Amino acid sequence: MSDIENLSFEDAMRELEATVSKLETGDATLDESIQLYERGAKLRAHCDARLRDAQERVEKITLSANGQPTGTEPAEGL
Repeated sequence: MSDIENLSFEDAMRELEATVSKLETGDATLDESIQLYERGAKLRAHCDARLRDAQERVEKITLSANGQPTGTEPAEGL
């Protein structure tokens, strides 16, 4: 399992932002830039997967006519 797979969404986003910032400065060598880009792509994919997982877990609570919770159903539009 790679170290990226163990990162929380927030930690991966912070690292992705730092990676993008390093690339934007232009101070890295070509080889370093390629490595940064590849890691950034993996971080982005990890963040996308974490967001999809979170969206799938979001549920809408259904209520009866008198306003009492009756269960849950998948949220619409996610």
